[in-house]
Amino acid sequence: MSAFVLVSGPFTDGRIWDSVVGRLRQKGAGAYPVSLDMRPEADLETHVEDVVRLIDSLDVPRVVLVGHDYAIHPVLGAADLRPERVARVVYLDAGLPQHGDPALALVPDPEVHQLLGAGDDPRPVPPPGPRDWQRWGSTEGLTADQLEFLSTLAVAQPPRTLTQPLRLTGAAAGVPVSAILCTAGGTTIEGIQELVRVGPPQLRKLADPRVGFFELATGHWPMLSGPRELTEVLCRAAADEGHRLTPPEGEPAFLRPFLLDVPERPRVRTGHVDLHLPEPGESDAPRPAVLFVHGGPLSPDVVPAPRDWPFYLGYARLAASLGAVGAVVEHRLHGLTSYPRAADDVTEAVELLRADPRVDPERIALWFFSGAGLLVTDWLTAPPEWLRCVALTYPVLAPLPGWGAVSPRFRPAEALRAGGAEPPPLLLTRAGLETEQIAATVERFLGAAEESGTPVEIIDVPHGAHGFEAHGPTDESRGAVIRAMGTVLSHLGI
Repeated sequence: MSAFVLVSGPFTDGRIWDSVVGRLRQKGAGAYPVSLDMRPEADLETHVEDVVRLIDSLDVPRVVLVGHDYAIHPVLGAADLRPERVARVVYLDAGLPQHGDPALALVPDPEVHQLLGAGDDPRPVPPPGPRDWQRWGSTEGLTADQLEFLSTLAVAQPPRTLTQPLRLTGAAAGVPVSAILCTAGGTTIEGIQELVRVGPPQLRKLADPRVGFFELATGHWPMLSGPRELTEVLCRAAADEGHRLTPPEGEPAFLRPFLLDVPERPRVRTGHVDLHLPEPGESDAPRPAVLFVHGGPLSPDVVPAPRDWPFYLGYARLAASLGAVGAVVEHRLHGLTSYPRAADDVTEAVELLRADPRVDPERIALWFFSGAGLLVTDWLTAPPEWLRCVALTYPVLAPLPGWGAVSPRFRPAEALRAGGAEPPPLLLTRAGLETEQIAATVERFLGAAEESGTPVEIIDVPHGAHGFEAHGPTDESRGAVIRAMGTVLSHLGI
């Protein structure tokens, strides 16, 4: 039988696994809960050493490492140091940290980000009370007594365990992986499959045959809310069971040709902005411009970078072929906590664009795609007079389940409800086969628009999925892009 090393999330210790440990041992398996060092001076490396120390103490050939929530960071660090001793890594309702990522990037509680970003010597993160655990994950399935138990068990989390970057050499890259999704938090296998199909390219590795997926219909603490079900799933994971995702067919969608045949135009690269220039006219008068804002979050290691993808090249060239300057900004939306930085990048790109002598600074449109939809918030909150149109194509318009780390600043619907200055004309291109979670954010946004009396022009693509331009172009999808571009340019006076 397998030997399980069980590492729990923030604030807690090995006692949280008691009901699972007993059940695993009844099945003949080894079960070894880890209590991480929670002294204020502990850091992530301290916790990695805690896990490694336990692995080294066990007289078994290999272990199954189970990391819940934050604990996936020390688990991955330990697997990297002892790959020959690890039979499998199990992500229990945990994120997908990469080399260099601090655990803070995946923390859903915005107050923790404020606390740990307040200075060079951050204080320990105080544990949640019974009513506060929902800020760290779904509490579905937990009784009042179990919430009280969590709070009684909890101690302050050492700050450097959350801020120190994870260091990985890649030594454990070949270790099989299982992921257990607690669906009450909104994440499902179906949703992950859709993200693999249309989402950021780094997610394609989730379709590796060495990765198996399971679902538990409960909240974020299944060791308390469903110990019997969790025990069964852990044993199945150790036996290499689990659902395998279907890899996307062919080359990555972001490398496929643009759905329209548009002529190449001269491109000028200025810092993190590319300008695609229209044909010279009879006069040298400045032209209106459309700034295209690519989706995300995306890994900074994606090659080629988004502004070199056929997708955004196609949109920018199409705008240029019709008489506008088509610009693409290379922003740094690399993670859920990166929205403020990406927003600054977009603002700087707009300033650069408006300062360019080839651009009419009083006629600018912004066009947001996918996960960049949240960045529209600032432009709805205080729209400048020169912003003639905002376009949104299959946008994410509220943080998705598990996106609690996104700053509260980025809530487009709330910006509409707040009133203030009249927003510019809004154009929404909506995919009829959109993922359920993203579609729900769009409906909430449209509800806020109706409440606030804000008109939104909608272009529907009934048979189109998220990223429809790169998935088998059709007359319907081509027509939608042409109509959307025509609408935007009409607001710019073209």
